[in-house]
Amino acid sequence: MRKGMTIGLVMVLLAGLMLTSCEQQSPSFLGTVLKPPVSAPDFTLADQHGQPFRLSEQRGRVVLLYFGYTHCPGACPLTLTKWTKVHEALGADAERVRFVFITVDPERDGSQRLQQHLATFNADFVGLTGTQVELESVYAAYGVFREKASVGATGKDYLVNHNTSAFVIDPDGLWRLRHASITPPEDILQDVRQLLKRTQL
Repeated sequence: MRKGMTIGLVMVLLAGLMLTSCEQQSPSFLGTVLKPPVSAPDFTLADQHGQPFRLSEQRGRVVLLYFGYTHCPGACPLTLTKWTKVHEALGADAERVRFVFITVDPERDGSQRLQQHLATFNADFVGLTGTQVELESVYAAYGVFREKASVGATGKDYLVNHNTSAFVIDPDGLWRLRHASITPPEDILQDVRQLLKRTQL
């Protein structure tokens, strides 16, 4: 009787230790977690150098994806500035991360404009554009809202209202997190490192 009780107690303790170990190894993300994660919709667009960029070809890397525009007065440059800090903090690991900026203003954001704009933050950042049809397909896939506002007398001076959250895609191509525009760079960095660490296990 006592022997059976002892074996049962040992089994319970072992199960508890295994559960604790799993909980400690489970990543603790600071961004908004998607439960369950979903496969990130694939797409192909042109980068700032006129070369095709396909999302599915980035497997093995963490991808930070943001929809914005180069004339944006607030959230977009703020996000790019935070990404610059994250890129610097990653050091050599930055090669395993793609920072991708997709325009919501293709009328003004051609490849050359994207190249010049992103170079003021980090030349390694990827700027994407495409035809209206191509971009609309990507917007729909990611639930991106965009709307022109404050159109000036010439029709060229306007703002674009749009989503300001960044999407975080893991090395397996799964959309795992969303970072709000107020997310500090330290939190973004921690989440990226957590995802990179998972690929090293």
